[in-house]
Amino acid sequence: MKTHFIAWWNVENLFDLEDSPARSDKLNRTLQSELRGWNESILSRKIANLAAIIRALNDGRGPDLLGVCEVENRPVLQRLVDALAPLGRNYLVAHHDTSDSRGIDVAFIYDSSKFLAELTFSHTIQKRTATRELFQVNFRTASNRLLVVVGNHWPSKLGGSRESEAYRIIAGETLAYFNQRIEDVLGDDTPILAMGDFNDEPCDRSLTDHALSERNRTRVLYANTPKLLNLMWPLMGHGLGTHYYDNNPGMLDQFLVSGGMLKSKSKIKPVEESARIVQPESMTSTGRYATPVRFGRPNSGLNLNGASDHFPISMTLTES
Repeated sequence: MKTHFIAWWNVENLFDLEDSPARSDKLNRTLQSELRGWNESILSRKIANLAAIIRALNDGRGPDLLGVCEVENRPVLQRLVDALAPLGRNYLVAHHDTSDSRGIDVAFIYDSSKFLAELTFSHTIQKRTATRELFQVNFRTASNRLLVVVGNHWPSKLGGSRESEAYRIIAGETLAYFNQRIEDVLGDDTPILAMGDFNDEPCDRSLTDHALSERNRTRVLYANTPKLLNLMWPLMGHGLGTHYYDNNPGMLDQFLVSGGMLKSKSKIKPVEESARIVQPESMTSTGRYATPVRFGRPNSGLNLNGASDHFPISMTLTES
């Protein structure tokens, strides 16, 4: 029996340097104020702080597969991978430049001795203003088994939760559509893992009514239309969150799995109740609320000891 340690993290605005040649003129104009002072020293510190936490995952062995969001481009992502070198792993990157208006992307860092990124797909979310696409990677394990992973970073609540809800509903519909398409093309035994920052909680209708995610395993196994089991439900009700707004916890970062991972004959399965919020001491505040210590930006709340405004999440898969 093999195990795979899976993690997801919104790394909070991991931008390339202020004067990066990899950035378009249009994006430079859009991000001008956000990037002011984002120099080599600041970027290096941000990457070092993120890397220290990633290296500590999985009892100091690092993740086998890590999904990330809010990264600007492949060069800055590669710098993060380079900072993971002390782990001695053969990490590679699966990344796609999205049409997001701030230029931030979803990507995967994976151990190439355990996974091969066989195919990648970018699924557009039709919205009036540009947003991140869903990023699908068909991985092949070292045992030659297929694992389909879909990275998500749904539209934020900027402007109001109710006012922006329709955009996350569109994202949820997109995820449900491609979950069904994957099963139609590859079969309903296909193990599908959706992970991401959904900017809504497991109980919100963008996830329940539109992404078709459930808290009940049986309803996923015997659904007429493909559904997803949301692995974060056991953590609900404990006052926990992956992100905090006004000291209120939000379970925004989640793992969802398909029926193809829940059957008795499934070769790749989630370990029961292995999903958890990772709260490293180095990035957890010591005040009344155990919130993430964000890194911020030079022009907005810079904290050189911080890392991100989201906690990472992790889970374990078994492969028989």
